[in-house]
Amino acid sequence: MNKHNHLEARVIRSSRGGTMPRRILIAAAAALVPLVAGCEAGNNAPTLHWHQPTDGSTAAAGPNITISNVFVLGAPIGAALKPGQNAGLFMGLVNTGPSDRLLSVSAPGVATSVLLPSRGVPLLSQHPVLLTGPQPTVLLQNLIRPLTGGSVIKIILTFAKAPSTTIYVPVMPRASYYTTLSPAPAPTSASPSPSAKGHGGSGSASPSPSPTSSP
Repeated sequence: MNKHNHLEARVIRSSRGGTMPRRILIAAAAALVPLVAGCEAGNNAPTLHWHQPTDGSTAAAGPNITISNVFVLGAPIGAALKPGQNAGLFMGLVNTGPSDRLLSVSAPGVATSVLLPSRGVPLLSQHPVLLTGPQPTVLLQNLIRPLTGGSVIKIILTFAKAPSTTIYVPVMPRASYYTTLSPAPAPTSASPSPSAKGHGGSGSASPSPSPTSSP
């Protein structure tokens, strides 16, 4: 499709002009992949049924890591996630520096713990990591208070090398294209293992799958 080719050409010209940070260019190129694939496969391509949200928050962790489109998936419009339930946290990360790792996430005053894949999320150099679903890879566990769509919560991301970063992220109601995302699984009666819950309401556990670094 010509309009996607023109968009790709504009991104390339921007990179040659040196006016756009390299990590932003990598994120833009990653976003183009499903669009181009959808054009090649026709109007019924699976990629056309999921588009990375643009309503989330964006922040930087030091000079090398961009955290983009961060949001929590809430309940349908008119409803709320209740205390004791879980909530999915979605985001994309791009690292243009040396390899790093997202070690933990916390949501003070919102959830008692945050579940990550085992040993955190690896952030290889020049490789975008899309924690964008449709099933959540990062879970806010055991909500302390109700979460309604349109509200904003604070999360803290801790990395192995990059500085810890605080982000205020929206809770998106499960409506429109957000219905293509899977709600967080219901809490289980089993208590988390010591390795799954760290100080300050963050941690990791082995049952969760590792995220893919390709779109």
